[in-house]
This record gives sequence, structure tokens and C-alpha cells, in this order.
Amino acid sequence: MPTPPITELTTRAREIFRLVVEGYLDSGQAVGSKTLAAGGVNLSPASIRSVLHDLEMLGLLAAPHTSAGRLPTEAGLRLFVDGIMQVAEPSAEERAVIERRLADPGPIETALEATSAILSSLSAGAGVVMVPSREPRLAQLSLVPLATGRALAVLVGEDGAVENRVIEVPPDLRSGALEEASNYITARLSGRTLAEAVQAMRSEIASGRSALDSASRDLVERGLAVWSEDAARRPVLIVRGASNLLDDSALGDIERVRSLLDDLENKQSVAELLDLAREAESTRIFIGSENRLFALSGSSVIASPYRDREGRVVGVIGVIGPTRLNYARLVPMVDFTAQTLSKVGGKLIG
Repeated sequence: MPTPPITELTTRAREIFRLVVEGYLDSGQAVGSKTLAAGGVNLSPASIRSVLHDLEMLGLLAAPHTSAGRLPTEAGLRLFVDGIMQVAEPSAEERAVIERRLADPGPIETALEATSAILSSLSAGAGVVMVPSREPRLAQLSLVPLATGRALAVLVGEDGAVENRVIEVPPDLRSGALEEASNYITARLSGRTLAEAVQAMRSEIASGRSALDSASRDLVERGLAVWSEDAARRPVLIVRGASNLLDDSALGDIERVRSLLDDLENKQSVAELLDLAREAESTRIFIGSENRLFALSGSSVIASPYRDREGRVVGVIGVIGPTRLNYARLVPMVDFTAQTLSKVGGKLIG
């Protein structure tokens, strides 16, 4: 049955529906007619039960087996979010916290880490950030011998980021080959992305302009390729605060929470979901089975894109949690955080 537009509900049904949803979002519990009557609804419990039944028939509410009350369905939550909810802008204190924690100088990765931590702490959910799909520019790449047949490739980016990878090398490698390859990469290829560095190196070798012998050329290829291959298959996603999902209210629904935690481990799928928000003008909300990834865990995602200094969308931030997230509070908070990150990160993102 298609969800009716909010305008088709009577004033009485709309008010009772609103109170049920807000009560559920606040407590996580089903809301019954007695609670509604005690809360100021000027109807008898019998009349309230009649309205609740009508809303249930419309697919907006459901009655759990263990309770005489009602709670919103996913369709009901969607109707509430789109047609009834009144957002509560972040307080001056919350805005100050967000701006202060994102104002610290440093590489963009530091700001992104801070963003995911901020969203987690302010939402009591999991904060997620999809990092800009860009490659670091090389400042230095060093190849350090480890044991026979193995070396450590240490990449230093222009933004100060340092990453290490172990690579396989010929066991009979001549002395000085690693240092020669390291010096070549740093001198000739610094300031380029990995893709640019690989292309420039192959072009120089193909034209005969490279003085490297075949062993050193192979080392250079190995040292650069390990990052190119890794970046291509690894989604760049930061998740903080997953432990927040294991609060006291989760104990009665531990299977759902376990399913959600398993979903968060699948970073490729989470990144694909967040990517759906890249084209949005503002914050997007995915409720329960509206997204395939969280259909089983019955979770919601609030996501908003952030931009570089040219105004181009380069990533997405968001909050993941149970469907009873405080949407009215979190939607503007995620939006404000994305705007703040765009201002701060725009100075750091290409």
C-alpha cells in the first residue's frame, strides 16, 4: 500500500501520529493510548485506539507483539521526516565545539578524523566520513632493506602523511640498488600523484632517458605500484564510535546491533551508500530498508556532502545508527558540520 501524503491525514490523526513518532524516537518504546491520553490528547482512550488502528491500516504504525502500544514503521518515519518534523538547529555550544575542533591546522586527514569523532560524540551513533577520492602527492619514497627478499617501502606525502608497505624484492639484489631506486623516485617524481609518477617513470624508461639498470627499474615499479593497487581496492572510509551502538537500549535487540556492526565492517558497501549523497544539494536521510546495506539491521543514515575550495563535492560525512535517531537534531547538525568542513577543508583539499 502506498504511503498517503501527510495532507490526507485529519488534524487529529496527524497530531496523534506525531506524538507516537516523537515518543518512540525519545524512548525507543511503543506508545499506547493511555500514554497519549495522559500526555494531553483531548480524546478518550477508546477514540485514541481507533485513530491508532486507522494509522496502522495505512501502514504508518505497527503494533509489536509484546506491547499494546504502537511504533512507527519505516514508511511512517519517512512521512514524519519529510512532512512533520521540525528541525532543531545546533546550539551555539554545539556549533562552537564543531568549529573549534575542525579549526586546528594540519593535513586534511586530521580534519576528517576529527569530523568522524565529532559526529560520533554529538550523535551517540557512529560517525562516518568518506575521504576525498584523491591520491597523495609524493614528497619522498624510501626503500629500506628488511630481510632477504623483502624491503619496506616508506611513502611520505606532501601533506606530511606517512605510510609503510612491505614489498617483495629479488633475494640476490645487489648492494645499493634500494638506495638508488629511492633517490630516483624522490628526485624525479616528487610532487606528482602516484598515477602521474608511474606514467612519468615509464615514459622516461621507454624513451631511454633513464640511467637505471633493470633491477632498479623493477624496484621503482614495485615501490610505486604497491600504493596504486592498494588505493584502487580499498575504500577510504573513516568510522568512529561504533561502540556507541552497544548502549543499554541495544541489549534487547542484540541481533540487530550485531548485524549493524557487521555492516560497518563492509567499508566498500558503506562507501557506496554514502556516495549516493554526493549529488544531493543538502543532507540526505536513508531509513532502514530504503538502503539495501542496512535492510537487515534496520538502521538509518544521515549523510551530507562536503566540498573543496572550488565548490566541488569531494566526499560525504554522516551518522549511522538505529532508525530511532533524533532526526530533528542530527539532520541540521550533520549539515552544519559538512558546511564547516567545507570551509576548513577547502583550504586543504586541492
